Amino acid sequence: MNYADLFRVTLPETALEVAALLVLVVDLSLLRKAALQTRASVAALLGVAGCAAALWAVLASSGAGLSFGNDLLLAVGGSAAVAQAGILILTALTLLLIIGSVFTRNVGEYVAVVLMAAAGGLIIAAAQDLLVIFIGLELLSLGLYILTAFAKLSGKSAEAAMKYYLFGGMSAAFLLFGFSYLYGMSGSTSLPRVILGTYFFSANGGTPLLLIALVMIAVGLGFKVAAVPFHLWAPDTYEGAPAPAAAFIASVSKVASFALLISISTSILWWPAALHMKGSAIAIVPQPGTPLLQMTYGFVSGWPFILMLLAAASMVVGNLAALAQSSVRRLLAYSAIAHAGYILLGLAFFSWTPASAQAILYYILTYGLTTIGAFGVVDVVERATGSDRMDSFLGLHKRNPPLAAVLLVLFLSLAGIPPLVGFWAKFNLFALVLATSSGPVPFTLVALAVAFSAVSLYYYLQVLKRAYVKPAVDETPIKAHPVTMAVLIAISAAVVLLGCFPALLQQWISTFIA
Repeated sequence: MNYADLFRVTLPETALEVAALLVLVVDLSLLRKAALQTRASVAALLGVAGCAAALWAVLASSGAGLSFGNDLLLAVGGSAAVAQAGILILTALTLLLIIGSVFTRNVGEYVAVVLMAAAGGLIIAAAQDLLVIFIGLELLSLGLYILTAFAKLSGKSAEAAMKYYLFGGMSAAFLLFGFSYLYGMSGSTSLPRVILGTYFFSANGGTPLLLIALVMIAVGLGFKVAAVPFHLWAPDTYEGAPAPAAAFIASVSKVASFALLISISTSILWWPAALHMKGSAIAIVPQPGTPLLQMTYGFVSGWPFILMLLAAASMVVGNLAALAQSSVRRLLAYSAIAHAGYILLGLAFFSWTPASAQAILYYILTYGLTTIGAFGVVDVVERATGSDRMDSFLGLHKRNPPLAAVLLVLFLSLAGIPPLVGFWAKFNLFALVLATSSGPVPFTLVALAVAFSAVSLYYYLQVLKRAYVKPAVDETPIKAHPVTMAVLIAISAAVVLLGCFPALLQQWISTFIA
């Protein structure tokens, strides 16, 4: 590893950091006395430009990743590139929502924190080393804690940030403790070497200790994706955070975290070519390019089982709890928990074929896109009515017909109604689970997922019923900022287009993962 390689591989992160610095300089010096709306617009556009530069760097990157000795630290291309591109696009969309939702005078600092948190997400998506993973997770998490508390005049925002921070600190401790166990068992922090080392460790009677490590790691990563029972922060955070920040948390952090889980699953299933473990008189040289058709001994008995438990609990609790919500923000939070369960189901039956990674990436990208649009609609209604309660959406089709149409498209997509993209995301994922394993367990879990997808339609329709069926108490028109409305219409159009032509996104993902 040299500095040239380091700069080449981390060029997207560098672009975001430079953009963050530029936003701070422009906002705090050149635009210090400008109108707040002007400052917000300039800061958001500079942030979007930084995301565009980073996206170009991701798509134009080639060659090997960043290595230290024989150990890969950061990957280039493949599923990492898809996740990084998704993170940057979703970050740009959340930045554009700030223009019509100015909730703080410190807009420059807000945009800078968003960009730095997105840089952490890029590191997570490409990380292939335990220490790099932890650094990326903490960089992203610290940014999310700050963003949650940015509505300084809101007591809910401060409360949500404190809860998020306390839960996050505890989960980071569990994760690091689990990583330390893996390092002790394998003697390395590189993901492939960790898998190989734990294989020998478990084969020599160390399986109980390995399972303890896996449970601790599941606690840490389960918090990041809001899986039950590590989900308690999500409803308060989604409700208390500023709407653009909540959209960022619900989309970008989920894409980064699930991209990490894809990297872990891929490392478990594939032996690297000519991998050597030195220093313990152990040398294993598998045939180049030969995949393992099942997880190694220690992981096959623990990791998939843990993921299945988290998936089933998240699907059940997330959907049932959403039924009782009157706040649309909290409804979206429990909906996110349920969607995390669906994705964890795909990870529990992860296959060595590219289809697994493709289906999961398809799901998290389309879910992130839809969720940003949903929070954008909630923000517009909340700013006009002062509340995010379901009754605030009464008569929305008369008060703002385009906004009601956007809400209809996005919520039906989240429910998985064809021909919208949410249907294809669920169909591909569930079909993949059944194709990977034909036993009673995957069939039962997929049946459970389909059943609770039907349950989710009920609470989504509760919001849509108020928007389209129930009469409005107040028919005063709801106005949205032109930029916000343009972003929401573009998102809903993408949801319809990708639903009518699902192969567009699938083929794009397959160009990176073949």
